[in-house]
Amino acid sequence: MHRLQFHYTLSRDSSPALIRNPLIDLLQAVSTHGSISAGARALDLSYRHVWGELKRWEEELGNELLIWEKGQPAKLSEFGAKLMWAERQAQVRLAPQIEALRGDLERAFAVAFDPHAHVVTLYASHDAALTVLREHALAADESGQTAAQLHLDIRFCGSVDAIRALNEGRCVMAGFHTLQHPAPGSLAERIYKPLLQPGLHKIIGFAERTQGLMVAPGNPLGLQSLADVQRTQARFVNRTLGTGTRVVLDELLALATISTGDIKGYDTAEVSHTAAAHAVASGTADAALGIAIAAKSQGLEFVPLVQENYHLVCLKSALDEPAIVNLLHLLQSQQWQRKLSTIAGYAPSGSGKVLSLRDVLPWWNFAKPKAARAPAK
Repeated sequence: MHRLQFHYTLSRDSSPALIRNPLIDLLQAVSTHGSISAGARALDLSYRHVWGELKRWEEELGNELLIWEKGQPAKLSEFGAKLMWAERQAQVRLAPQIEALRGDLERAFAVAFDPHAHVVTLYASHDAALTVLREHALAADESGQTAAQLHLDIRFCGSVDAIRALNEGRCVMAGFHTLQHPAPGSLAERIYKPLLQPGLHKIIGFAERTQGLMVAPGNPLGLQSLADVQRTQARFVNRTLGTGTRVVLDELLALATISTGDIKGYDTAEVSHTAAAHAVASGTADAALGIAIAAKSQGLEFVPLVQENYHLVCLKSALDEPAIVNLLHLLQSQQWQRKLSTIAGYAPSGSGKVLSLRDVLPWWNFAKPKAARAPAK
């Protein structure tokens, strides 16, 4: 049994929150480029170093990593391929927890370096644009675009859990998403209406994004809709209970009069868009519902299905807090909205504007009933 050790570094540079092992990078490079020499060049390493490291790891692990055949391109052994994909799968599944761990550390350092730093604790449904916003906030502070240092402490979880965390005081803001113009009586109403209260909560505009099918390159099954997923019995991978994307999927299935039992793999779930995309890329699934940037990150094709709005929500009483004021100012800036527009499948949608629940989610009707007319004499 091999044990793991984790380390972190302090840097001014922005980079993804990943826990990497050099061996996996070596295997990926050799697998992608077809030889040790080409893999070494891609990593800007010498052939001698890569060859030596691979042989050392084979001795350490007690298994062959590469198949060496004279005159043939190098390829991963069955063990090497399994090792590489297992690590990548663990990375995408643990990414939200790794990001949360980094958030804890960076929050501690932010306050240590500047006790007046503005910290916004945000529990949110998994979203690529929020990660970009987090880095943009740090860059904006360094360039003087914000009045004080703004640190976004983001914890990714399901939409339902995010709003519950807000209501329980575990965060000051939550992120969730719904189909555009959700209909009264919809599943979204049944799930979110009990958690949100007009007069207590305020919606803050964030982004419009596209959800669609993430499929293998070339879309070999020709999937253009959920009806196609049902018809072809494509292997589907869902999202976990409590996530906004699972709510969206159930709404789309209901609109198409498709039973959840008719979707092969409906009960198979992953924790994030990226993890679902990785399942498709690894060949364990044929399709998943997700966002374009996740599909792109795994080299997949993306079939747009529906537009939705990603909302931020906080308590009305928090709107005057300096950290929230600073965040709203950042969201309204042209610099941020231009950056948001560069993310595949995203567009600004009232970014930073404070909105009422009744305007955004048409589920509340406080119109007073008309007084009954007195009967004619």
